[in-house]
Amino acid sequence: DTSVAKLIVFANDNGIENWQALLSARNLLGGRTGAAVEGFVMLIKSFKLAIETKDAFEAAMQIAKESGILKDLYNDKTVEGLARHENVQELLNGIKEFVDNPENEDKSLGAFLQEVALLTDNDKKDEEDGDYVTLMTIHSSKGLEFKHVYIVGMEEDLFPSQMMLSSRADLEEERRLFYVAVTRAEKSLTLSFANTRYRFGRLKTCEPSRFLEEIDKRYIKATHVSQREPESTSYSSLIKSIKKTNSAGNIRPTKNNGVKPKPYSPPTDFKPSDTSGLTEGMKVEHPKFGYGTVTSMDTKGDNRKAIVTFDQVGEKTLLLSFAKLRILS
Repeated sequence: DTSVAKLIVFANDNGIENWQALLSARNLLGGRTGAAVEGFVMLIKSFKLAIETKDAFEAAMQIAKESGILKDLYNDKTVEGLARHENVQELLNGIKEFVDNPENEDKSLGAFLQEVALLTDNDKKDEEDGDYVTLMTIHSSKGLEFKHVYIVGMEEDLFPSQMMLSSRADLEEERRLFYVAVTRAEKSLTLSFANTRYRFGRLKTCEPSRFLEEIDKRYIKATHVSQREPESTSYSSLIKSIKKTNSAGNIRPTKNNGVKPKPYSPPTDFKPSDTSGLTEGMKVEHPKFGYGTVTSMDTKGDNRKAIVTFDQVGEKTLLLSFAKLRILS
């Protein structure tokens, strides 16, 4: 596009970044093109303000709506379009869970992305390191087989998708997709569903998928994981008990029998140390997690990480470029 090229040349000739050139788009381009670019600039500025002033979920929801991503994907009624729309919704649900987690003091979008970066870095393991789990969509699993397969999210309005219940043909397409998932397993297949789940940023009660009830009960070993201990039972009674419980309203389980541990309070003279020389076995102090011991170090790549076992909260993986640690010994 000649307009884009003009902005890039202007930025290069004046030794400024492309973003600075965009700020001058109306004067450089004029007319409808200049106005359109100016509107884009204002949109990005509003997103930047939202990230700085709102929590991660509020900022992400604003970006998803005002950018038009949610609307465009919702209007795409193809199987791929529906899958993309649900992927974005699941991302928003994950951000909402992050914000609602009382253990996360920093609820900004930056903090969420830092946590995701830790998770994805841990996922990048060499296949030769041993056993590992492969996460994939059902569509991408076609033609593949695995010894053990786990299908999660077996709930009404999720699988089958609420958006695929408008016609019999759409429902049959979901059923065929479920068949694809089931037949990927060579030795064992585990199906799971949640009693409650965040949907569109709100916690909702779930019911088991209709597809579960269509499986021959001879091949099902049902286990209901309660707050106390797993309880094996017949499949039919399990489904009935779940639906009965959900209709009566759920109480979300709490950790430590509902008793929240007393938060650690750092001393007034707390000051982070230089962690460039941090090694395994060192005793450290964190302003939130308290006292702990470095159990291992990961110095590969640009992001140095330390795995620390804290006395109160257990094991945590910390990015040393962000973590505030005081070395005690």
